[in-house]
Amino acid sequence: MNAQQKGKIAFLVVIVAYCLYAAIYIYRTSFVVNGERYFVLFDDAMISMRFAKNLAQGHGLVWNPGGERVEGFTNPLWVLWMALFHLFPLPASKISLLVQISGAVFLILNLFYVKKLAQMLAMGALATLLAVILTAFYTPLNNWGLQGMEVSLLTLIISMALYICLQNLRLGRFSAGLYLLLGIGTLVRLDMTVPFVIILAFLLFSDADHRRQHLFWGMGLLIAFLLGQTLFRLAYYGDLLPNTYYLKMTGYPALLRIGRGLLVLFQFIWRFNWLLFLLPITLLFYRRDRLVLLLLLVFLGQVAYSVYVGGDAWEHKGGSNRYFSIVMPIFFLLFTYAAHLLIKSLAARIGVVDADRARTISNVGIALFAFASMVQMNFLLGDVKDLERWLLLRQPMFVEANKENVRIALDLKEITRSQATIAVVAAGSIPYFADRPAIDLLGKVDRKIAHEAAHASASSYGMRQFRPGHVKYDYDYSIGKLKPDVVAQIFENKEEARAYIDRYYTIGGAGGSLTYSLRTGSENILWDRVVLYQPAP
Repeated sequence: MNAQQKGKIAFLVVIVAYCLYAAIYIYRTSFVVNGERYFVLFDDAMISMRFAKNLAQGHGLVWNPGGERVEGFTNPLWVLWMALFHLFPLPASKISLLVQISGAVFLILNLFYVKKLAQMLAMGALATLLAVILTAFYTPLNNWGLQGMEVSLLTLIISMALYICLQNLRLGRFSAGLYLLLGIGTLVRLDMTVPFVIILAFLLFSDADHRRQHLFWGMGLLIAFLLGQTLFRLAYYGDLLPNTYYLKMTGYPALLRIGRGLLVLFQFIWRFNWLLFLLPITLLFYRRDRLVLLLLLVFLGQVAYSVYVGGDAWEHKGGSNRYFSIVMPIFFLLFTYAAHLLIKSLAARIGVVDADRARTISNVGIALFAFASMVQMNFLLGDVKDLERWLLLRQPMFVEANKENVRIALDLKEITRSQATIAVVAAGSIPYFADRPAIDLLGKVDRKIAHEAAHASASSYGMRQFRPGHVKYDYDYSIGKLKPDVVAQIFENKEEARAYIDRYYTIGGAGGSLTYSLRTGSENILWDRVVLYQPAP
């Protein structure tokens, strides 16, 4: 058996291992409530699922059937993908499983492109395999990809696009398919415009023979995709941009938002280990060619974009956020390649003359370094629980919150009529499983709140407290004016909400440990099923 055959077998072993890992991971995201097993996505993904379900049922791309049209998602093509699964005759508790399986398929396909890119860089068999392993078993990529976010598909699209781009450069040819793929990426998520522009600009400068074609097809398709979805958005929703853009990017000083983006980036780098994070930059000293440069530019472009938008809302969970998780496979490629060259150089400097012995020392060194680094990279917050989750010894993050949201939804379904309105903080799972009209207290699907000022002070303290998408709320409007039949959850500044709840609401539940604020006298509450809360004497 030659080295090439051994490499293929080793790669297939990794693929099989990851398939088993993903299957166990997905199962561990499930839980049992009232005797039924539920598969539930991360709550932001469940917002998209709510839109998808309503679309599949003929209500249109809306959050509430018959309600106001508000684009409370940023992933239109992913919502359409989710809608397809709602055409299957499956209970609501199982539809998310299909989305999770599709995410696993996209991540598996991505591993093949990581391998192709590594081979294109001539990294060597071991470094190639290690890049695949680091990508496959990186906790944040699996958290986002296997819990229903479009991260899985975007990761695959970027890896495919880079492979096509570099292959075209190597063969001296042009392909409009590259820009078609990147254009489709902008339909999955609008901010895929960032890697599209970076790749287009790179090719305009580096591929002089096809510059006119890049300009025509690249710019033409970029404009066509952006203009097309903008015109649809204007016609259907009446807005130029998704509602979440106004929610996250307005109502707070831009410099402080960017400052927060830098802060969470530096926190990530420190926890990740800044030496490991900066290692790929050393490739510029070893190999100054356009292949490495393009990979670095795309990775750094996503990091810069994350800084610009103020980061994500979940950095406190540790690891890369959703914005640059999609380019972490690129990082792992550059990381293993840089480590390979560095250790190979060190082996040569210690005076090992025998070529076979030098190769053995180098391979052992890179393998040990990569596996030690993999542990560090998945040690997200320096808590042993992070490693337990990585090793599937503990439930993945967000599962406990998902379980509580399902319990809330089932309680509300039990004690309310179908037309009862429910005010929620978690705007995904609760409305999805309760099948009730909902009011989004944090404004993802509320145009008025999205355009208001953020509840975060314009100061360094406020910057540290800033969480995109979680700093706008208006209880005077959401509770005082809209008068929901049920207030299921309250976010911050509970005293403001209490002014309405104490006056107009009764505390009760379905007989379990969870209680809710029920609008006193509401005909949409099934009062005979309500167990009123009795405060302790």
